[in-house]
Amino acid sequence: MAITQTQKNEIIKKYARHDGDTGSAEVQIAVLTADITEINTHMQTHRKDFHSQRGLMKKIGHRRNLLAYLRGKDVQRYHDLINSLGLRR
Repeated sequence: MAITQTQKNEIIKKYARHDGDTGSAEVQIAVLTADITEINTHMQTHRKDFHSQRGLMKKIGHRRNLLAYLRGKDVQRYHDLINSLGLRR
């Protein structure tokens, strides 16, 4: 149900701003997006799993807050991240 450590490491490597970067907004948003995608596929088959649904809503809210932070901090980085992740079509 959750992403594996190797998948997470690949995402971190792709979106890191420098070597050893695991906490930048871009990395956090990319990891949350992968988690959200995994939970969405789980929720399609297990519609009554309300515990996972609550976790999904918390992750979506956290990603929304991080996106708002990044949009206020640097609009160009925000737009680049949105385009690379395929959000806000």
